[in-house]
Amino acid sequence: MKNNFMFTSESVTEGHPDKLCDQISDAIIDRFLQQDPYSRVITECAVSTAILFIAARFESDAIVDFTEIARQTIKRVGYDQPDFNGKTCSIVTSLKELPSSENRCVDEKTLSEEEIEQIPVKDQVTVFGFACNQTPALMPLPIWLAHQLARRLATVRLQGILPYLAPDGKTQVGVEYKERRPYRIHSITLIASQNPLSSSETSDFKNLQDSLRETVIDFVFHNEEIKPDEKTRLFIDSDTPFAIGGPSVHSGLTGRKNAIDTYGEYSRHSGAALSGKDPTRIDRVGAYAARYAAKNVVAAGLADECEVQLSYSMGLSRPVSIQVQTFGTGKLPDEAIMALLEKHFDFRIAGIIRQFNLRFLPAIAKGGFYQKLAAYGHVGRIDIGLLPWEITDKVPILLG
Repeated sequence: MKNNFMFTSESVTEGHPDKLCDQISDAIIDRFLQQDPYSRVITECAVSTAILFIAARFESDAIVDFTEIARQTIKRVGYDQPDFNGKTCSIVTSLKELPSSENRCVDEKTLSEEEIEQIPVKDQVTVFGFACNQTPALMPLPIWLAHQLARRLATVRLQGILPYLAPDGKTQVGVEYKERRPYRIHSITLIASQNPLSSSETSDFKNLQDSLRETVIDFVFHNEEIKPDEKTRLFIDSDTPFAIGGPSVHSGLTGRKNAIDTYGEYSRHSGAALSGKDPTRIDRVGAYAARYAAKNVVAAGLADECEVQLSYSMGLSRPVSIQVQTFGTGKLPDEAIMALLEKHFDFRIAGIIRQFNLRFLPAIAKGGFYQKLAAYGHVGRIDIGLLPWEITDKVPILLG
């Protein structure tokens, strides 16, 4: 493992077509679970110029208007231009209602340990969770900064600070490491699409770059310990000034931004999409459980970096393999940490649903729950309250 290197991670705003599809998919999941917490749903979207396609399979007592949810989400994200907006875009659906299965409406909170053990996963997948002590949220610094820049880019648009910005935007941050610790900011890239020129303020490209630097980059790095220096390379809309962006320029698809949803490629992640799936899908909630374990290990000081790998096979309740890597930073051998995880964490599908209350969060959280995860990451979030898999309540047990 290298000790000295440069690493980059990217993020995108909620207006990126891929993220728009993720948000629509998860808004549909929220609506199902708000009405029927025992719903089983898989929803995927694809978007392009003036058209949105929704494919869904579901088993539920809920009544859901797919097209209305999609139009509301498009409007909320901010697409209101003639080339793409929630009122006039065509929406095509392919919906399949599945027959009702036995024991669908089972609340995991009421089950005994023996009954929890009897509930198997219905898919096969290997998921990863990661944590490190580079940031307060125990996330890698490059993706942490990239998300902050992307959220700030959206904020200056929504608050009217730079009203000519369009919803689609992209950020990237490169960080130099020495001895596996962040050392300096190598580069920052900021790409912000703009609506058709409606203000003289956008007619000067230099003014646009200066405004983005001041309101986005300077704002984000004001309280950061490591700041850009005179050698940091800045790329602000350098290739496509005044680009409109959005679905009229490039298409989108649910689940195509897995690295952005997780650790910015600093750690491994599953190839399976996180958005558009109800809590009974292990490829979604298993990733949350793996993050929960890794974060508690780092929070307990047992390692500076920790990656947890869980492998599941269809028909079994528990993972068939639990692996831990601390990349030479562990205070205990990796095998010893793995043994602690096996003893103190419940990685069974029904146990995960029970511990994180995953069926009922959409009804409890104002404005839904899963759709809030669909942009700016499913892990490491501190901007939407403490997620159940971000809690470090296992630290005393791990240290005991």
